[in-house]
Amino acid sequence: MPVFWARGIVRIMPSRSRSRKSSSATAGPANAEIARIFREVAELLELSNANPFRVRAYVNAARVVEESPQSIASMARESPQALRDLPGVGDDLAGKIEEIARTGKLALLAELSRTAPAGATELLHVPGIGPRRARLLSERLGVRSLAGLERAARAGHVRTLPGFGAKTESRILAELATTTLTERRWLRARAAQYGEPLVEYMANAPGVTRAELAGSFRRCRETVGDLDLLAESRDGRAAVQHFLDYPQVQRVLAKGTTRAAVQLAGGLHVDLRVLPPESYGAALHYFTGSKAHNIAVRTMGRARGLKISEYGVFRGTRRIGGRDEREVFRAVRLPFIPPELREDRGEIEAAQQKKLPHLVSLDDIRGDLQSHSTDSDGRHSLDEMAEAAEAMGYEYLAITDHTPTVRVAGGLDRAGFLRQMRRVDRLNARLRKLTVLKGAEVDIHADGSLDLDDDTLARLDVVLVSIHSALNLPADRQTARIVHALQHPLVHIFGHPTGRLVNGRRGAQFDLDAVCSVAAGEGVLMEINAQPERLDLDDLAARRAQELGVTLVISTDAHSVEELHFMRWGVDQARRGWIDRANVANTRTLRQMLSLFGARRPAASRRTRRT
Repeated sequence: MPVFWARGIVRIMPSRSRSRKSSSATAGPANAEIARIFREVAELLELSNANPFRVRAYVNAARVVEESPQSIASMARESPQALRDLPGVGDDLAGKIEEIARTGKLALLAELSRTAPAGATELLHVPGIGPRRARLLSERLGVRSLAGLERAARAGHVRTLPGFGAKTESRILAELATTTLTERRWLRARAAQYGEPLVEYMANAPGVTRAELAGSFRRCRETVGDLDLLAESRDGRAAVQHFLDYPQVQRVLAKGTTRAAVQLAGGLHVDLRVLPPESYGAALHYFTGSKAHNIAVRTMGRARGLKISEYGVFRGTRRIGGRDEREVFRAVRLPFIPPELREDRGEIEAAQQKKLPHLVSLDDIRGDLQSHSTDSDGRHSLDEMAEAAEAMGYEYLAITDHTPTVRVAGGLDRAGFLRQMRRVDRLNARLRKLTVLKGAEVDIHADGSLDLDDDTLARLDVVLVSIHSALNLPADRQTARIVHALQHPLVHIFGHPTGRLVNGRRGAQFDLDAVCSVAAGEGVLMEINAQPERLDLDDLAARRAQELGVTLVISTDAHSVEELHFMRWGVDQARRGWIDRANVANTRTLRQMLSLFGARRPAASRRTRRT
């Protein structure tokens, strides 16, 4: 089962017609684990001043492996030649994959780890600290951890190193103050690669009738600290033993008759609870959380003379509910509240007033309004991206390759976009169900001007603007820069607005209310970018944008056909942000979408854009 970009929810019922031996759970290391090893190799190669092309090869291979809909470990065993046909994977890297699939380890990683400066790889995760700086901090100051880096910076030692200075030291302290650096948390999409095969494995265990992930994963938080797994069975011992026999278990942390805790390969912790059918729904509600939401529901229960726990809903000693989550909500006279909303942020009051949003779902999405091709930094051609989107049942796909300023992405100039537009016309002439929209991801310069001339912009169906540089501008200047760009009459979408990277980069700081007010007034859409490393806007900002009248769009920013399936993660983020399906632009038909964009054009440019 493809897990990194699977469209389904994480609730897998057992399939008795299939042998457990054929399950993806027994296919060897998860794609995410192979990718993790390759990323660590790339980091260590950087620290050793290796050839940048060699470093990039491992980074690219990690992404290709992680995005693959097939089990790479199974491919290594059953079809080694197919590995060599993967983009960017030649004989050398294919051999490394085969070694990992066979042993679960890579000798090269162990060798590089022995020679790397102590603690330097951890420092690489701090924005602004590259290989050279990490090595200096380790070798000159003896910094071995993030805590050690903070101590050195507060003592004023970091600024004494060549290439640092007081401003860099101050920025490092600001980055270290963020929880994304100080807590060990996993991207939810990455945790899914470990957790979802395990759910499938447990759902196929003898005597198990249901299995699913709960906790922050089910609430669709963008990162998770660990995974909570629930299984429904009357034979707790057998279910626990099946769990402990899972091939990817690296270490058993605890075990009992109805619960166990393990560490999977890669370090992810998983806690298992086994419940009988009469308690399963109550336990699912309890272990989904959040803690604040649960307390509020239990308090409502007590006011009605009920006791609500993970074992059920009780009036005195009599169980009156718990087999299904809805029984918990009915007991306190509430409709079902979707897991994504259970953060005690007003969802209970909204439920009481029958004002819960009609949350957007994956099935509502009709198209994707940000994607890239090999014309800039994509990994698949224009035709391949279109064919993949058509196979997904989409009505439209916008190809939004980069403009010239983003040189590392091979951005197109005016002539390049004009050539691409002619190819899009020819492609649309032969496509049956999909329409490819002519687009561009246009860089916003530091002064708010755009990186493409107006005549070319007017010929495009979709103009998406974004910031890729000068993210550290003061908030007032950043706000002015963005507002100036959004007021341009040819702009349709503000893409990944803050430029943040989850667990990596804070992104631009600006006045969100001011930007949202301008976007709403100008009719510019704001994007929820579905890339698992971005998820930008975040849930709170997306909710605020909706409150201020902004229409949102969920886009994948896909750089390959596999990444088109990242829409799942963007929809989950939107649901956490209370986003109503009526307020998501790409739930609309092509005709409605073009009408929406057309209203943004000045009268002189409302014309058929042919080249």
